[in-house]
Amino acid sequence: MNTHRIRVGIDVGGTFTDAVAVDATTLRLLGQVKVPTSHRHEDGVAHGIVEALDRLLEQTGHAPEDVAFLAHGTTQATNALLEGDVATVGLIGVGAGPSAAFTRRLAAFQKLELTPGKRLPLVYAHVADPDDASAVRAAVDAVVQGGAQVVVASQPFSVDRPEGEDTVVAAAKERGLPTTAAHEITSLYGLHKRTRTAVVNAAILPRMLATADLVDASVAKAGVSAPLMVMRCDGGVMSLDEMRRRPLLTVLSGPAAGVAGALMQERISEGLFLETGGTSTDISVVRRGKVAVRHATMLGRTSYLSALDVRTVGVGGGSMVRVGGGKVTGAGPRSAHIAGLPYACFATLDDLRDAKVTTIRPMDDDPADYAVLDAAGGRFAITMTCAANALGRVPEGDFAHCDPAVAKAAIAPLAATLGTDVATAAARVLDAGTDQVRTVVDAMIRDYRLDKDIAVLVGGGGGAAAVTPHLAAVSGQEGRIARHNEVISPIGVALALIREQVERIIPGAGQEQILAVRAEAEAAVVAQGAAADGVEVEVTVDPQTSTVRAVATGATELRTQDRAHRADDADRLRAAADSLKTDPASVRVLAGTAAHTVYGTDVRRRFRPDRHPVRVVDADGVVRLHAPDARVETTTVGRAPEVLAGLVREATSYGDGGVRAPALRLLLGSRIADLSGVLDPQPLLALARSELRARAADEPVVAVVEVRS
Repeated sequence: MNTHRIRVGIDVGGTFTDAVAVDATTLRLLGQVKVPTSHRHEDGVAHGIVEALDRLLEQTGHAPEDVAFLAHGTTQATNALLEGDVATVGLIGVGAGPSAAFTRRLAAFQKLELTPGKRLPLVYAHVADPDDASAVRAAVDAVVQGGAQVVVASQPFSVDRPEGEDTVVAAAKERGLPTTAAHEITSLYGLHKRTRTAVVNAAILPRMLATADLVDASVAKAGVSAPLMVMRCDGGVMSLDEMRRRPLLTVLSGPAAGVAGALMQERISEGLFLETGGTSTDISVVRRGKVAVRHATMLGRTSYLSALDVRTVGVGGGSMVRVGGGKVTGAGPRSAHIAGLPYACFATLDDLRDAKVTTIRPMDDDPADYAVLDAAGGRFAITMTCAANALGRVPEGDFAHCDPAVAKAAIAPLAATLGTDVATAAARVLDAGTDQVRTVVDAMIRDYRLDKDIAVLVGGGGGAAAVTPHLAAVSGQEGRIARHNEVISPIGVALALIREQVERIIPGAGQEQILAVRAEAEAAVVAQGAAADGVEVEVTVDPQTSTVRAVATGATELRTQDRAHRADDADRLRAAADSLKTDPASVRVLAGTAAHTVYGTDVRRRFRPDRHPVRVVDADGVVRLHAPDARVETTTVGRAPEVLAGLVREATSYGDGGVRAPALRLLLGSRIADLSGVLDPQPLLALARSELRARAADEPVVAVVEVRS
């Protein structure tokens, strides 16, 4: 019997539920199972989750008590909004005098369109004085009589004065109704956007509460004592209790699971993650070791929901080839799955005997230019996966790999139609599909100012080999397919860290206020089960919007990854030199900790100051931080406050845009503390001192300092 503790990740998709078991120490994949998603079962998706868990434990030889971490991702909230399957919301606005006019306008949310022809079911009532208990009860009664199944309370400036919303929520809870107070969903100003975000949260609340209770009870009955976590849309996980309060955080969490897997397993520092399924490719950004997050658009409007910036292209492994005028005109958006046809490359040579190219309309309103093969074995779709296999882009052992001879036989009739050879025809098919992906990739590289020289393309999903290798080849960028790419999403769920984000609008925020926001985020992840000693907090202060944002992440246990292989000095030097685009002989070691080594070189420039690019490489030989021009200083925890004060003073710039402290990062133990989001020197130094707290005075600290232009 294997006695290693395991982490279990379960990804509940629309058709299948995938589950993986990962060794909690080595993070090695131990097993994977796939079961149909149990939408129609009396226990809903909970039944499929437990079935997948049971089969996984049996496959890997583990017992329920071996599960150290269990998390699941679900598309249920997203699907509820897409399908219009939501609860009727009772929105109670609070306010008297001029503010009443603003809250009464919130009744217009009744016009929000969920799906074509279906609007958000909402009833509105108003309370002028929340201290008038009878008026509050009357408002709750009014929305209930109007059919409300859940209540939202909203009041202007409730982020500063929440008492009015709290009073309404308390009255609704007395009636046994699920509730949402707008100030609990976000602490940002903006009555309209804050309330709209709270209303959408409430609309899915009853359904998500029922599912959470069923999943919780089912997992407990299965004998698993580890607390159940749920995937968030920003790449982290949250406790089940937090999901009950803010189910909205699970919306758009599907793509987040995949990029979380790529970030943790593939250790991407800078690049793009392309998750390719049968029909589409989701593209997301990793910049300096962190996923790119922004406020999501829901129901056609921006919200205060922070989610991955994921951009979707209608090209996947099953995308069908389109032809016209003797040439390939496109790939997709229709896929073989939509057309109900098998991939030609997964047929047999006998099936493809006497194959001829014809064109069809996959759907009645589609153009009749989608190429298919009519052959001895029936009708088959010519897909991106067929072309990738024919061109040798799909590695052996990959989920999408097939017999190369069959793939070439599948493309041969198309090549004859185009008047060319198989390799050229296959390349044209892949060009047609990847050109669409490349347009989005190039836009995201520009938007996030990625360093194109070191940005890597990482493919995930079952269709990864149909897109990423060819795109890397034609763009000249480094590219690879993630290990276990077909189950990268459940791996991401299993490896995800507990995450919490706290945002406050604080004009002229001082160091005490910034530290308070940081402490709130840190306490939130610890309360959800994160090990306190391993919590990392990134703080950003936006002087234009006066927004203070703290993002805290932490694991449920402190991981000591006893990896069998660690990169040696030569491997790490080579990784740094490759990233720096220079000869290893010109790279030198600048500093180091037990977990990281800092490398640098010099770039001589005529008529301009020399640059000193820096790379930080971890023990596995992965570049974890890169700086185009930085100063590196080694000190100790005891001396750090004085040393850092001098470094910040020397590197602070002054100009028409105001004071700009340097971008500061600290290497401490196994961590890289990123303090680059703070522009004011004093709060920056206060945050640095908070990172040094409770550490031994003689512990080494490495500071990487970048002057801002």
